[in-house]
Amino acid sequence: MRVLVADDDPVTLHMVTYRLTQLGYEVIGCADGPQALAALESNDPPRLAIVDWMMPEPDGLALCRYIRTRSAGPYIYTILLTGKDEKQDRLIGLQAGADDYLTKPFDLQELEARVRIGQRIVDLENKLVAAHEALKKQAMQDPLTGALNHGAILDILFRELARAQREHHPLSIILADLDEFKRINDVYGHLVGDHVLVEATRRFQHNLRPYDAVGRYGGEEFLIVLPASDPPTAMGQAERIRLALSQHPFLVGGTELTVTVSQGVSTWMEPQDPDLVGLINAADNALYLAKNSGRNRVEYLAYDAKARPSISISLPTPSFYDP
Repeated sequence: MRVLVADDDPVTLHMVTYRLTQLGYEVIGCADGPQALAALESNDPPRLAIVDWMMPEPDGLALCRYIRTRSAGPYIYTILLTGKDEKQDRLIGLQAGADDYLTKPFDLQELEARVRIGQRIVDLENKLVAAHEALKKQAMQDPLTGALNHGAILDILFRELARAQREHHPLSIILADLDEFKRINDVYGHLVGDHVLVEATRRFQHNLRPYDAVGRYGGEEFLIVLPASDPPTAMGQAERIRLALSQHPFLVGGTELTVTVSQGVSTWMEPQDPDLVGLINAADNALYLAKNSGRNRVEYLAYDAKARPSISISLPTPSFYDP
């Protein structure tokens, strides 16, 4: 763990830095407040700070207040060093944002114990952050395929449509449906069907740009969001996906399966009014046309904001995704 030590007393600075380095910590030594502030403002600040109260501005109290008012970044555990030993002084230091308070002259073993307490707090926060991220990911992911789930992909489409309008870029979507998927389930069983869904998702993702998004819309149907894509770009993307599935058989338990996909494409472009339901409705109608024209093909239908939707969709409540 990286530890910031800030003290304008060279003896104390050297003593603390040397001891913490012996204990295996990566120490950033600062001889005054401005150096310490620069380290704290870096893109990768230390997770534990030991700061002296009495330093050239900013002093230890000011650094504590800065640390506690940071709007971003991980928690920084702070130990305040000072020669002040009155009860009121301790209260002032803790109220400024210090997590712990150590009076000079101090015993190095006591400092080590307090640093270890800080490390436990930092480690606990890391675990909590990781658990939160795992829950967030779980709430957004389809548990079988690992693609975004229905609500998450609609959330992304909702936000990307708003951003496309803000930035005056086109936005395309693809509704992709695996052909004759029910027959795969009926003939080979649902475990094979699950394998096909997982492999199809992998091929979708492999053929998309880093900023595109794919979600399992329902059953064997997937919704793909293509920011900044006009109709030719979106059609080309859909054709690459079609070939990625149809030209390479799926290997399941030693059996090769030919899997194809039908896709409906539509694009929002200015000066049309943006409408999530209407855009999905256009792509759904294009998918219907592809299915009824022989499957394993891509069809495009222009989005018309004035068209009456034939499907009903519950609009998402913006949640985790933030472009």
